[in-house]
Amino acid sequence: MSAVGVIFSNIHDENIPELSSQRTMGSLPYGGRYRLIDFALSNLVNAGITTVGIITKNNYQSLLDHLGSGKDWDLARKTGGLVLLPPFGAMDNGGLYKNRLEALKGVTGFLSRRNEDYVVLCDCDGVCRMDFSDVIDYHEKKGADVTIVCHPEEIGKSSAYDIVKTDESGRVTDLEFNGRNKGTAKYYTNIMVIGRDFLLNIIKDSVAHGYKSFREDILLRNLKRYNVYAYDFVGYHATIESLSSYFKHNMELLDKNIRDELFGARDIYTKVRDSAPSKYGFNSLVKNSLVSDGCVVEGTVENCILFRGVKVGKGSVLKNSIIMQDTVIGDGVKLNCVITDKNVVIRDNRVLAGCEIQPYFLAKGTMI
Repeated sequence: MSAVGVIFSNIHDENIPELSSQRTMGSLPYGGRYRLIDFALSNLVNAGITTVGIITKNNYQSLLDHLGSGKDWDLARKTGGLVLLPPFGAMDNGGLYKNRLEALKGVTGFLSRRNEDYVVLCDCDGVCRMDFSDVIDYHEKKGADVTIVCHPEEIGKSSAYDIVKTDESGRVTDLEFNGRNKGTAKYYTNIMVIGRDFLLNIIKDSVAHGYKSFREDILLRNLKRYNVYAYDFVGYHATIESLSSYFKHNMELLDKNIRDELFGARDIYTKVRDSAPSKYGFNSLVKNSLVSDGCVVEGTVENCILFRGVKVGKGSVLKNSIIMQDTVIGDGVKLNCVITDKNVVIRDNRVLAGCEIQPYFLAKGTMI
């Protein structure tokens, strides 16, 4: 097995404009100390994939700060390793892409210079711990041209997923994009395994015919022509598609069973930051919360996720909230269902509240 990874860091930025206005989807903070791209990167590295291209578009300064040379994922290598693929990075790049197919057109030079057999394509909107070597083995055994990874999901009325239908052998017979209100169904997780030469030929053909969409013009149009199979992933998978889903899936990490499944057998790597251990005051009270290093807690924290360097003042009560890095919360503050971005300051005696389906959000650097 030889494969190269390609991660789309910007492809879903419009889903959470509140958090992605100054960063890519891939660099969204998650779970106290991680970024969303950590899950895709770690799954690739754990499968033995040592060359990973990161397709970027805009707002990628925070992504660069997080990834660095890639050493935290063992991707700081002389050959291969972590490769940043920005717009205008090569003469054949068309600039800022509008969709997945245009993004792939812009990195044909990178793919052409590789010699791996397969390409694993990943987005940054999914949180899971998956063994990609199993997906590649399945792809080889089926003799597939394309293998898409699916996960069973209860499709609600307000959700919009790409629903996959298959026959008994696992071959995809139909794709329904933005399907709604379908009960339990297989949905496409935006993870795909495809032959490298096959992908290059597809891109070349799409340029010749003026195709615009990878899903409609390539996958859906050629289901009978190509061998497209679905790999059913069994395990925890969270799709971040809105601010409310971001809140919901972060809160799920307070469940020990989900934490064990997500961070158990194989590591999820992230940027290492040397910080002092968290400090708790004599009158502090912490219940069912994730508290990262470098925090100072002197109030009450219940069912919350505190990122690194958060300060909670005396007499403050935080419930069901996500407090991002270096936020300072004064004395006597009351928060419920609140998301603060980085470097927020909440002064003494403020009361802020939202709800589970519409959390109250404070943008980066806000002082209130």
